[in-house]
Amino acid sequence: MANALGELTVEGVRHSYDSGKLKVPVLFDISLHIKAGEFVALCGSSGSGKTSLLNLLAGLTKPDEGRIWVSGHEISRMNENKLCIFRRNYLGFVFQSFNLLPTLTAVENVELPLVFSGEKKRNRRKRAIEMLEQVGLGDRIHHKPNELSGGQQQRVSIARALVNKPNIVLADEPTGNLDSVTEQEILQLMRSINREHGTTFVIVTHDDEVAKQSDRIIFLKDGRIVDEQQQAR
Repeated sequence: MANALGELTVEGVRHSYDSGKLKVPVLFDISLHIKAGEFVALCGSSGSGKTSLLNLLAGLTKPDEGRIWVSGHEISRMNENKLCIFRRNYLGFVFQSFNLLPTLTAVENVELPLVFSGEKKRNRRKRAIEMLEQVGLGDRIHHKPNELSGGQQQRVSIARALVNKPNIVLADEPTGNLDSVTEQEILQLMRSINREHGTTFVIVTHDDEVAKQSDRIIFLKDGRIVDEQQQAR
């Protein structure tokens, strides 16, 4: 099966994790398809399997059974070296806890993916500044994380996720640490990037307000997809 850039397909996936000598199943017979340019929310209560599914889509864990294609690549059969290169070239990540390095400025944090991909210093500084300007932080490029608000830190993490121009952004509770006003600002920012650049977004959330902003909601319960809801746009 070949996917276009920005598409994701999961076929018959099961997954478990090790707990001592026991294997604890967390996902059962998961199959889904996400089209390029979609803005999709994975919803469910704690323990439903939504973050486990996101980790599989990122190639951070491997399925016990089944296959996963992301942007035309079958990541479920890649070794770790190939997965590292794949993630660098095709995926961006946004986390609830921002995951910014506290000793680096905003622009230095955004530059990091470009450092790992071997971009020349002049080019990576230029691209990092452009991304920070795009997310509304052109006047904060030399501020460190502790000099920024929570919403500003999340904007930096979004700029970092996008600086390598990924086809797909995977976000785990990206507004979980933000107040309701800032949450809406971050959602609108991600939505505008999705619409302007056609970037696929897959967002794990338990927040109804976040889910309502998506094109489609995929509901998980006890490790299974139990429902889908297409949003009117």
